[in-house]
Amino acid sequence: MTSDGTVSGPATSGRTFLRSAASAPLTPDGRPPHGPVLVVRPRRVRRAAWVCAVAVVAVFTAVASVLRNTDTGVVFRLADQVAMVCLGLLFAAGILLLARPRVRADADGVEVRNTGWPRYLPWELVRAVSFPDGASWARLDLPDHEYLAVLAVQSADGQRAVEAIRALRALHAAADAGGTPAAGPEAGPAAAPEAGPAAGPPAGPAAHGAPSGDGSARPGRT
Repeated sequence: MTSDGTVSGPATSGRTFLRSAASAPLTPDGRPPHGPVLVVRPRRVRRAAWVCAVAVVAVFTAVASVLRNTDTGVVFRLADQVAMVCLGLLFAAGILLLARPRVRADADGVEVRNTGWPRYLPWELVRAVSFPDGASWARLDLPDHEYLAVLAVQSADGQRAVEAIRALRALHAAADAGGTPAAGPEAGPAAAPEAGPAAGPPAGPAAHGAPSGDGSARPGRT
């Protein structure tokens, strides 16, 4: 473990995202994480969201500061200026929702937070971690042809998204391997049935009396 809490994993692709096992619980029941926790957030979208949010607040604040100095025939008061700044803050908060996505995973399951509340899924319910061609973000394939979008892993992040996908797939594969019951001894080839006593040549009409065309039995040769 490094000084910043990053845990070096066995795979280079997931080493950047691993955090200490002392992280906040993933499961709804508050159970502590099982081993190191993989934490992934989008990079470019978060930066762009913060820049845009700050710019929006700055613009609305600037407009509010000159409201009372403009000669438009409308009388603006201090309350109008405050309302303008608050409006800018609301717009900025909406933009910052794009920086909210996050995914956390450990050996037991994965927690996905997009723009709303986080959702936890044990690995047993996840069929695959996929990134369809042409998609903007990854997804978790669930039973019954359902899926859950993972906005934290976005194609805009390039190689970083590739490493995040590999790390998630490694955890998923490890969970599948650990949860699979041990296979029993391999069954050998099916045993052939024991051969009975050697059968003699089939009895033909010569050995037994075979019915003739008229229904009478012909005696065999002696």
